[in-house]
Amino acid sequence: MNHQIEQLENSMVKITLEISPEQFEQAMETAYKRSKNQISLPGFRKGKAPRKLVEKAYGREIFYEDAINAVLPELYDETVKEENLEVMSRPEVNVETIEEGKPVVVTCEVAIKPEVKLGKYKGLKAEKEDATVTEEDVQEELKRVAGRNARMIEVTDRPAQMDDTLTIDFEGFMDGTPFEGGKGENHELKLGSHSFIDTFEDQLVGKNVGDECEVNVTFPEEYHQKDLAGKPAMFKVAVKKIQFNEVPEIDDEFAKEVSEFDTLDEYKADVKKNLEERKAKQIEESKRAKLLGKVVEKSKMDMPEPMVIEQCDQMINNFAQTLRYQGMNMQKYMEMTGSTLESMRQSVRPEAERQLKESLVLDAIAKAENLEATQEDVDKELENMAQMYGMEIDKLKAAVTEAETESIKSELKTKKALDFIVENAKA
Repeated sequence: MNHQIEQLENSMVKITLEISPEQFEQAMETAYKRSKNQISLPGFRKGKAPRKLVEKAYGREIFYEDAINAVLPELYDETVKEENLEVMSRPEVNVETIEEGKPVVVTCEVAIKPEVKLGKYKGLKAEKEDATVTEEDVQEELKRVAGRNARMIEVTDRPAQMDDTLTIDFEGFMDGTPFEGGKGENHELKLGSHSFIDTFEDQLVGKNVGDECEVNVTFPEEYHQKDLAGKPAMFKVAVKKIQFNEVPEIDDEFAKEVSEFDTLDEYKADVKKNLEERKAKQIEESKRAKLLGKVVEKSKMDMPEPMVIEQCDQMINNFAQTLRYQGMNMQKYMEMTGSTLESMRQSVRPEAERQLKESLVLDAIAKAENLEATQEDVDKELENMAQMYGMEIDKLKAAVTEAETESIKSELKTKKALDFIVENAKA
């Protein structure tokens, strides 16, 4: 196989690949065999039409795309490996020439890892942060714990007030006609949460269980349903239940219920100790992030656009997976928020660029200081993972692929580079 590498601007390269006539003919035959059962030709049962007649009827190019997809990935991967290219994006593929009996010429433009000109990364000044945990901090934590242990109490002897949770049925009308998406049954609504539009929640203050009322509101101008945006509506609401959160009193009994201690003083001492450990960890993480930020700020690199886009898309895909765990798909989320793929890319772009720059800088420092992850480092990391997941170490090692092992090595090397920055900083 012949190939050429052309260096483009901004850490981009163009790979020109030649697919021999013999390779392409074999790929064409493979494409025909894969798709022939879907091809109909007069006079032949489905899947029985000879390839030559199919090409005569529909044109030889009917198999081009599948043939190229069959042969190109392996050729591309071989070239990347042979040329030691550290690719950072999916290739943009273009078929330049394709003619029977001649080599097929394909170009792939792809981002490669940019060269980093490191700024100062030794002897940086580390800012000192106060690690003191105050009595106020302890009291705030106790309130948070008490809030998590609150109980929902049903109200029967008073009307609804702010911070109550109401169970309601509702139906929305516009000009006397119900509108789509405006109806709900047994919906739980916390008054003051601002989860409903306009003054909807305020108008339910003072209502009792069993009350039926009309709530008049105006949809926001930027509301996601364009046919409702900026328009007045009336909701018929039936109040079915009123509840409130009963927060436990913070005393010895509370301490016994939420901890292993018998007295509030003992529990407070433990809370303070945990807060001190947490704050110390946060301060250390903050110090590391700030020192790395200083190095990134003083370093220079060209960021190829496809690499940034790929990082943005990876972040969006991760967000989509989180949505799926919550029972929502990305399409529905985008409809609700009026988002597009491009607007989401722009939203995550600053964070994507930050992550890429940090990764590139740490990789450059690791190379400059000859920092590597040893097999001992990898074994120790696997032992930690086995303990975390409750697995036997031998079974975990057997399950980890070569690619995953390389990923672990890369992460450990990155951590060593960040440790190097911190260890060589000035207090």
